Amino acid sequence: MTTREATVLIVPGLRDHVPQHWQTLLASRLPRVRTVAPMGRGNLDCLKRIEAIEEEAAKIDGPIIVVAHSGGVIATLHWARVMQRPLRGALLATPADFDQPMPEGYPLRGALEAGGWLPVPRNTLPFRSIVAASRNDPLACYKRATAFARSWGSKLVDLGEVGHLNPASGYGDWPAADGFIAELDAAAFHCRPKQCLTE
Repeated sequence: MTTREATVLIVPGLRDHVPQHWQTLLASRLPRVRTVAPMGRGNLDCLKRIEAIEEEAAKIDGPIIVVAHSGGVIATLHWARVMQRPLRGALLATPADFDQPMPEGYPLRGALEAGGWLPVPRNTLPFRSIVAASRNDPLACYKRATAFARSWGSKLVDLGEVGHLNPASGYGDWPAADGFIAELDAAAFHCRPKQCLTE
């Protein structure tokens, strides 16, 4: 049986459209990609984010690899509980630790709780995943990111000191994302039948 090429589904965090964000740049160069429209921080209804992810996923014919960043990781975790189709895998980059108070300028914990984001899901994910974690992320300490990866059943990748992996931390383009996507995609070609249930 031939394994079909995956489409990347990009799930942004709590931000508006940012032209120089690595997710935006990634989307501009991938041949098969869809992006969940950024919703900013004005509407913190987590259910709306879940519905937006599901809507974009429904438009994709064939396997999906999710590329989520920051709050988009948390939205993906909530979506994973109710999603209507399997995933080939997910790259979960610098997940935001919404269980802890956010830095100034980010939503307050009470607002996130009211929006349905809390607690951060700790379920083992039903698909392959890579957590790319930063050693100096202002939105999640490395120890917490490590604990998240363990509970989600994810492979943990130590990115070193990359801040929150966003333009404010000096990142524009992030070419390493391509390699992680390729790793998730290639795994589908080498798994045994019982390991391919997420296809």
